[in-house]
Amino acid sequence: MRVFGDQPFNTHAAMIYRIAPSLLSADFARLGEEVRAVITAGADWIHFDVMDNHYVPNLTFGPMVCSALRAHAQQANGARVPIDVHLMVQPVDALAEAFADAGADLISFHPDASSHVHRSIQRIRAKGCQVGLVFNPAVSLDVLDWVIDDIDLVLVMSVNPGFGGQSFIDSALRKIEAIRRRIAVCGKDIRLEVDGGIKVDNIRRAADAGADTFVAGSAIFGQPDYAAVIAQMRARLE
Repeated sequence: MRVFGDQPFNTHAAMIYRIAPSLLSADFARLGEEVRAVITAGADWIHFDVMDNHYVPNLTFGPMVCSALRAHAQQANGARVPIDVHLMVQPVDALAEAFADAGADLISFHPDASSHVHRSIQRIRAKGCQVGLVFNPAVSLDVLDWVIDDIDLVLVMSVNPGFGGQSFIDSALRKIEAIRRRIAVCGKDIRLEVDGGIKVDNIRRAADAGADTFVAGSAIFGQPDYAAVIAQMRARLE
C-alpha cells in the first residue's frame, strides 16, 4: 500500500481534512507551474479529472499528462503529494491501469461505467494504487454495500460530471451522510471526498455532513491568491 507524504493513507486518528484542488480549472498552458503553485499554497492532494467525451461530455487529460506532472507534485522538502485520479471514462480497466503506470496514487471510477465493479477494483489495487468509487447525484448507493470493505475512498459528486464551475447540489449532503454511516458501520478508515461546487462558503456544510476530503476547482484556480483561498477553507473546517 502506498504512503501519502510521510504518513500512511489509512490511519485511525481523529478526522483529518484534506483539500484537493482540481486541475480541471487550472491554466492548461502552464500545468506544471499550476501544480507547484497550488502545492506551495497548501494543497494536500492534486485532483485529476479524466473525461473521455463518452461517459461524460468533454475531453481532458490522458496518462501522459499525469506522467509529466508527477515530478511537479511534490513539496519543497521532496515529499510526494498524492495524485488523486477521478476517471469519468467507460470502459474503466485499461485506462485505470495506464494511469497507475503514469504515477497515480489513488484511482476512483464510477461503478455504472464498469461491467464488473469488483474486478475493476482488484485490477487497480493489483497495480499498487488505492481505489475509490464515485457516485453521481442521482445514482443509488446500493453497490457500495457489496464492495465497501475493498475500497479506500468514496467520492460524492455534488454536481453532474462533465464540466467545471457548476453549482453545488444540496441533495449531495444527504448522500454524504448516508455514506458516512456506512463507513462507521464497516469500521474501515475510508476517505469520504466531495467534488463539485465546493467553495469557502459551503465547505463547512459538507464537512458537517461527513466529508473529509474536498475537491475545489474554480474556487481556487479562479482566484488570484491560491494560498488565501485554501487558508479560508481550512479556517471554516476548524
